[in-house]
Amino acid sequence: MVGQVKSLAELGLTAQGGRQARVTGLAVDSREVKEGFLFAALPGSRVHGGEFIQYALRMGAGAILTDARGARLAAEFLNLSDAALIVAEDPRQTLAYAAALWFGAQPEVMVAVTGTNGKTSVSSFCRQIWAEMGFDAINLGTTGVEGAFEAPLAHTTPDPITLHRVLAAAEAEGVTHAAMEASSHGLDQGRLDGVRIQAAGFTNFTQDHLDYHESFEAYFNAKTGLFDRVLPEDGVAVLNMDDPAVARVAEIARARGQDLITVGRAPGCDLQLQAQRFEATGQELRFDWKGRVQQVRLPLIGGFQAENVLLAAGLVIGAGADAQEVFETLPHMRTVKGRMQLAATRSNGAAVFVDYAHTPDAVATALAALRPHVMGRLVAIVGAGGDRDTAKRPLMGRAAAANADLVIVTDDNPRSEDPGVIRAAVMEGAPEATEVGDRAEAILRGVDMLGPGDALLICGKGHESGQIVGDDVFPFDDSEQASVAVSALDGGLA
Repeated sequence: MVGQVKSLAELGLTAQGGRQARVTGLAVDSREVKEGFLFAALPGSRVHGGEFIQYALRMGAGAILTDARGARLAAEFLNLSDAALIVAEDPRQTLAYAAALWFGAQPEVMVAVTGTNGKTSVSSFCRQIWAEMGFDAINLGTTGVEGAFEAPLAHTTPDPITLHRVLAAAEAEGVTHAAMEASSHGLDQGRLDGVRIQAAGFTNFTQDHLDYHESFEAYFNAKTGLFDRVLPEDGVAVLNMDDPAVARVAEIARARGQDLITVGRAPGCDLQLQAQRFEATGQELRFDWKGRVQQVRLPLIGGFQAENVLLAAGLVIGAGADAQEVFETLPHMRTVKGRMQLAATRSNGAAVFVDYAHTPDAVATALAALRPHVMGRLVAIVGAGGDRDTAKRPLMGRAAAANADLVIVTDDNPRSEDPGVIRAAVMEGAPEATEVGDRAEAILRGVDMLGPGDALLICGKGHESGQIVGDDVFPFDDSEQASVAVSALDGGLA
């Protein structure tokens, strides 16, 4: 907000000694500080932001927000400065609330969804439902900001300054409805605190991100922060009760007095999925909404997409929409890029799909969901990322081997690790798999295996347009590579 100035009190902040400051901007990177800015020196996994307070002061910072350790690290520089010092027990959460007050505006209707898998699809379906109902809507997350307002995002749940800047910009462009992905990292670091949401969803809970969270329980607790901290007491919790772990989330929601919309196959769910019938290009759903049976056709591949669509419907209803109007939009849903996306079709009718599945559960779920749509063999390409949870690598291979007829193990994003070491770990779970290090060659060979009625699922990267090797990002798109492979093998037919 160029030219804007606010007092510390207007940002909900109190400085030590009652010192006052007129804040001209917010920054978490000392290199972005300008005269009069509030610099947030936050604790990090490797370096504490307090190390950079001296640089922020040289750039003209008028106020410093940090914790007790940050204040100690920069004590000699702060003592020589006129900058106001705000010491908070949880500076990340404090920054989030300050950012919300600094930018002010947010779309009028907002929902958020967390869980291990399905967040991007659910948030996209929310946006699509609203758009079909005539609202200017967006979704924010892994694929950036999409819809009536578009912008790139570096993280699934961006830092509070970026997040609230985007929300304010979207609102200024006329966006009235927004759906957000709430990542475990973002929730753990308080990035969503200060976002005004009416409803929150929980998809499922399986192993992921144990390279960041110290334990499975810590990972779960980060997720539930959406309900025990971010969603207000008068909000609506929309929960996929087919996942056993979600029962604990329901307890949290009830304890806080939040209304519940339960989704799932079990009798008694508010939005109960009763039956599915699969075909080559989609599926028929029969579901019950509080005693009223509905039947719709979804042009989506994969049984789990029904769960995602119904959870999105529940979120939109929870945020105030008429249920019947919501259900009438469902036949118009379209898949999210890189989520069970039909990438190419061979001249013999065999299909190639791309999916972001990058956890053992997601791989198993995607393959199992694709199986009813496939008359012939199911081929899977799978890998695992470098510098991430190593324990899941054999599980990735095992999930593919258990659910596909043929498996190819290849490189994902090896980052700083030896790709061969990563592949070997994945192969432990799929000893009969074919190992092909080069991902483009793996896709070509997978496509070459396909006979009439077969299907190939390329797992792991989905919508990503690059492959990270070392410190470099090389252009690479699974969907494009699939089309190239089909064209090469079928003489230009794709």
